[in-house]
Amino acid sequence: MCGIIGVFGSNEAAALAALGLFAEQHRGQESCGMAVSDGKVIRLRKKMGLVKEVFNEDKLALLPGTIAIGHVRYPTKGSATEFNTQPHLVETLSGPSYALASNGDIVNYAQVRTRLEAENVYFKSDNDGELLAKYIVYRVLRHQDEIGDAIRHLMKEVKGAYSSVLCTRNELYMFRDPYSIRPMVWGKTPQGTVVVASESCALDTLGVIDRREVPPAGIVRVNLDSIMVLENDANLYRSKKQEQHCIFEHIYFSRPDSYHFAEDVFRVRERIGAALAKQDNDLQPDLVVPVPDSSNFIGQGYANQSGVPLSLGLIRNHYIGRTFIKPEQTIRDESVRQKFNVLPNFFKDKRIVLIDDSIVRGTTIGKIVKLIKDAGAAEIHLRIGSPQVTHSCYYGIDTPDATELVANQHSLEEIRQRSGVDSLKHLSLSDLQSCVANPQHYCYACFNGDYPLGTPQ
Repeated sequence: MCGIIGVFGSNEAAALAALGLFAEQHRGQESCGMAVSDGKVIRLRKKMGLVKEVFNEDKLALLPGTIAIGHVRYPTKGSATEFNTQPHLVETLSGPSYALASNGDIVNYAQVRTRLEAENVYFKSDNDGELLAKYIVYRVLRHQDEIGDAIRHLMKEVKGAYSSVLCTRNELYMFRDPYSIRPMVWGKTPQGTVVVASESCALDTLGVIDRREVPPAGIVRVNLDSIMVLENDANLYRSKKQEQHCIFEHIYFSRPDSYHFAEDVFRVRERIGAALAKQDNDLQPDLVVPVPDSSNFIGQGYANQSGVPLSLGLIRNHYIGRTFIKPEQTIRDESVRQKFNVLPNFFKDKRIVLIDDSIVRGTTIGKIVKLIKDAGAAEIHLRIGSPQVTHSCYYGIDTPDATELVANQHSLEEIRQRSGVDSLKHLSLSDLQSCVANPQHYCYACFNGDYPLGTPQ
């Protein structure tokens, strides 16, 4: 899971892109980057670190131009190094000519890269974004394809999740995989600037109006002459007829103020909470306490349905990144200790329903429970707003080894004991599906192993 931004038609393109990336910082905190074109040259800056660290006012002044693409990264394909940071810049004989940033993951990465390397295509990283960039440029230079046609060929051969932005010196392209696994929305500001982003909250920040989603297998080309939607027939590129959006975007990844897959994220989370409460008619707790922040609206939904008061007894330090998307377990553990604290004299002798969105590796929740127990809670009943995560995700979530997933290795009772709670219940898959308007349009592979695109080759 990463965040992308694209801006076309503003003399402040770099500054706007930086604001958009800051709004998407929750999607990746390891590194960020930006490529900006002034019509003659594409300039690139990318570093390890947060947006406000890498793109201060002085650095933005060194990136003049009217077209910008940017990226915040959470490592999936390729380690957390500057080489794997996006965007990826491709130079031709005439100089820097193409830059690309992408959110997602490629399942046949090794196969496609081997084929391109056999055609003397050189790679600097082991990141899937570079593969997409090099594939497109390979088709343009070697086969004389138009860029739109090169992307169509890519959709036939490259399998995976990708919401991508590509810029040349004079054009901006946005395109999305045939299953539209990751969100991607675009629109225009009142001044006519075109903006595309991973989440609508970034468009809100930039004042974008008249927004819409990039369609499955869709290609949008933006230049000074026109905005053209080069829509493809997605069924030409996929085996399943429906889209396969990532349900985890609604459960955890996306900001609650985003709107995508034709749903308000916060509304879906409220419905998840209500569904959890309906299975607890015999429970009489004193308080509902969500694990902030992604579980806040799940907790609100539970409280609304049950009539039990919602209390924000856990306080989150917002200057600490998201624990689930830290790449190393030791960093995750340290982050938990720094990230959460309890309200003083709040939990003593209380029966608590603790709400969390998911249990993935199972290390974070145990430490949170211990904090609450040490604060004097009488009972802790843990309710999880998703089914058990038992299978790896290969479409942009960092869970390639199923043995790291606690539900893959332990029974529900074992997880309850390891977590130290009095009871533990998960949302069922059928109840989760009832929380979205079009459940057939979602991917649930991390819960049931039904992979729409298969596993890596």
